[in-house]
Amino acid sequence: MENGPGRRLLGVFAHPDDEVFCVGGTMARAAEAGAEVMIVSASRGEQGQIRDPAAATRRTLGAVREGELRAAAAELGVPHVRVLGYPDGTLQRHRPALGAAITDIMRQFDPDTVITFGPDGGYGHPDHVAISALTTGAFRALARNPDRGQRLYHAVFPPRRTSMAEELTHWIVGSGQRATDRAALQAITLFAGESATMRLARDDVRVQWFPPGTYVVEQGEPADALYLILDGSADALREHPDGQLSCLRQMRAGDYFGEHGLISGQRTQHVVARESLTCLVLSRTPVRPYAGRGAAAGSAAASSAAEPPGAGAPPGTTAVDVTGYLPRKLAALARHRTQYPIVPGMLPERLLQAMLGTEFFRRAAGGSGHAGGSEPAAGHGNAAVSRCAKPAYSRRPAGRPSSRPLRRHRDPSRHPAHPVTQEATGVHRL
Repeated sequence: MENGPGRRLLGVFAHPDDEVFCVGGTMARAAEAGAEVMIVSASRGEQGQIRDPAAATRRTLGAVREGELRAAAAELGVPHVRVLGYPDGTLQRHRPALGAAITDIMRQFDPDTVITFGPDGGYGHPDHVAISALTTGAFRALARNPDRGQRLYHAVFPPRRTSMAEELTHWIVGSGQRATDRAALQAITLFAGESATMRLARDDVRVQWFPPGTYVVEQGEPADALYLILDGSADALREHPDGQLSCLRQMRAGDYFGEHGLISGQRTQHVVARESLTCLVLSRTPVRPYAGRGAAAGSAAASSAAEPPGAGAPPGTTAVDVTGYLPRKLAALARHRTQYPIVPGMLPERLLQAMLGTEFFRRAAGGSGHAGGSEPAAGHGNAAVSRCAKPAYSRRPAGRPSSRPLRRHRDPSRHPAHPVTQEATGVHRL
């Protein structure tokens, strides 16, 4: 995706915070290269979670999240933000009006590149599905000039092979940091849950409660999960050959356990709940119903081999490396305080790079200069809107003559096409 001086990038999404996970690093990269970037959110996200009660109430959440979006955009270097204000959770019911609004914004902003969700909405969210269809339809209605080379990309979330359990284990053992700040517990739990939803990691993520006296893990049994105590306490016990037990340590909220077992493949100690115990459990493989316990229960899953980001992505996927912009992407995510109360240093940098350092896109069929053969996109939006130009975002100060031909009559020899001109046979890396 070519996004240098004179280029325009438009991202169209359903809610505040969608922009960070879908395209945050790519937008920061484009803005730094001199492109003009704009974010459109169809709703204010007023039906979202309230994960910091000091940040908003249900009555104020919509206005607060709009402000969070503008603050996040500033972290990414994005100067233009539009919030359309359609009711959160109901975008499917407002397709004609919302499609017309998106079409009008595209006509005014006149983007070279448009990014939105794929037809599946990333992971099936109905609002995301609606915004994908309407944005795709608006783009197809307006992108008519084959010399312009305008492009529409769908943000996709191919399954990652990264294991949070493995990465955290290596971090804990290497750093000796066996406990985390209690203030980070909520943030880590939320991040792990969102990562599972968006397939940023392959772990089975769950929060599990154990009654007092429960053997959470047993010495000698296969090890496949890492535990983080969220509430309560537990004892780590060593069982000797004569059957005697010795207490190795007492653990409380914020303590990890199970890391050494993940490295060796076998539990090296018992962990027993002292009192009511709640843990975040990160398993490298899905939990099997009725799985046995003890040393004879079966072998643990093998550690995953290192694979490049996007190894599971389908052919034709463009992978954009945004590791250099990861600090800005995380800063933007932290601005969405009501949804993600991020705590600095809560996770190792290597894990964050593996999960958030690459963004994936597929070129949508249709539009100007398209070589064909790419992913079909859903919906056709509202194409019956007036096509009169509205220069709300002028490309130069009023009255100053242009130093180059009008954009709609661009000379292809002076303005080369985008670097991705056709569907690749594998993942194309930028």
